[in-house]
Amino acid sequence: MSAGSPTDDPTAAQGRILDTAYDLFAQRGIRAVGIDEVISQSKVAKATLYRHFPSKDDLVLAFLENREQRWTFGFVEAESHRRGTTPEEQLLAIFDVFHDWFQGAGFEACSFINVLLEMGRDHPAGAACVKHLATIRCVVAERAERAGLRDPDEFARSWHILMKGSIISAAEGDTKAARRAKAMARALIEQYRPDNS
Repeated sequence: MSAGSPTDDPTAAQGRILDTAYDLFAQRGIRAVGIDEVISQSKVAKATLYRHFPSKDDLVLAFLENREQRWTFGFVEAESHRRGTTPEEQLLAIFDVFHDWFQGAGFEACSFINVLLEMGRDHPAGAACVKHLATIRCVVAERAERAGLRDPDEFARSWHILMKGSIISAAEGDTKAARRAKAMARALIEQYRPDNS
């Protein structure tokens, strides 16, 4: 069966396109990856790709949604939840998850940060990144609330700076960035305890 033929399962073709785009965009960014490369590597016809994703922007937005499911929820949220037994431990475990991630050969930094900086916040992809980054803060704020910390939303904004900063530092080559951030995170938790108001 040839790629992109009428008998090619549309769901399988869409899945191949998304998987290919995920790998390429996560590793190299948006502008460095052309649609022809996605078509070639996913082994679909051009018409098949455009049937599922009418423009490159549509494909990028789908990639970012996929990244949120895989990375935000499937990796960071799930793994830090598994590693901690209390909301406070689950907050701190985010940096343990990051530490392990930073050691891996496939570390590609944060696609939401990368795309936001590459495309700008006024571009549809940049605006989507702002939304996806806010989702991460919501995960942190919800844990902060369950931990009984003051002003969970404000706490989450400060916590998120530590998360993003550790990712950027790791991209610079500091593989111990998450350990440093975790030490600062402990101090931040103390600052937001109710008795420190």
